Amino acid sequence: MAKGLAVEGFNFNQQHGKSRVRVARVWKGKDGRDSIVEWNVSISLLSKCINAYLHGDNSNIVATDTIKNTVYAKAKECSEQLSVEDFAVLLAKHFISFYEKVTGAIIKIVEKPWERIHVAGQPHDHGFRLGSEKHTTEVIVHENGALKITSGVQGLALLKTTKSGFEGFINDKYTALPDTRERILATEVTGTWRYWYPSVFKLPENPLYFTERYLDVKKVLMDTFFGHPKVGVYSPSVQSTLYEMAKAVLSRFSDVSSVELKMPNLHFLPVNLSSRDKNTIVKFNNDVYLPTDEPHGSIEASLSRIPASM
Repeated sequence: MAKGLAVEGFNFNQQHGKSRVRVARVWKGKDGRDSIVEWNVSISLLSKCINAYLHGDNSNIVATDTIKNTVYAKAKECSEQLSVEDFAVLLAKHFISFYEKVTGAIIKIVEKPWERIHVAGQPHDHGFRLGSEKHTTEVIVHENGALKITSGVQGLALLKTTKSGFEGFINDKYTALPDTRERILATEVTGTWRYWYPSVFKLPENPLYFTERYLDVKKVLMDTFFGHPKVGVYSPSVQSTLYEMAKAVLSRFSDVSSVELKMPNLHFLPVNLSSRDKNTIVKFNNDVYLPTDEPHGSIEASLSRIPASM
């Protein structure tokens, strides 16, 4: 939120907007192939409407219903398919240029993962299925064109059945967990990455640039997690794997300035069962597990470039 104003002896901040505006946009390709996106849009406007709060004067307020309608109108105006990031920038630019009292706009969008299906080995022209992880973005634009653009992924579920361990940690009277070099590693990644583009005037011209970059970043995250398809890569901890994943993104993409990853450790507990007479029913041999996500380990970190190296 913007720096507050001194009002009647208080520090006052305000913004208003519309949340969870759901919109789907279909584009009919000249080759007969359709494309679709489904977006959940939240908009907050920074504006000079303090009189609405202090004096009940609404003359400088953009109604939240108008904000909602603008989402649909701008989606209609997009005759060519574009990335969720570019749509967010388009919305923000509209609000700060169309309304004199609006000084900034914060646009947050979550894109549902509709994926084209394949039938008989061929991509279907108008058939889609809902995937799992979601593409997110947050765009902040100010009236001078200053830009902050962040993309991300939610719900990226990853699991490998081996090449993971955890040992050498603090062992005290409260410790029950044994050291191991063989375990399942499972997580659901929530990741965000900040782009360096400082202004709306310096964005790539390709309307699907950020869509392609999202897919590329997601691939780097997964490739780093899993390693070579035959030999894999050993993970001594979730912390170590998280760091390698974040570092790989910064190493691969020069226009990404920082990465933040949250990677809960979703536990798969070994199953050992004995009957009342002590006969073994199940003896664990890295084969039978109890999957559980509560409680889970919570691991998160961020990695960013040192400014002098940008």
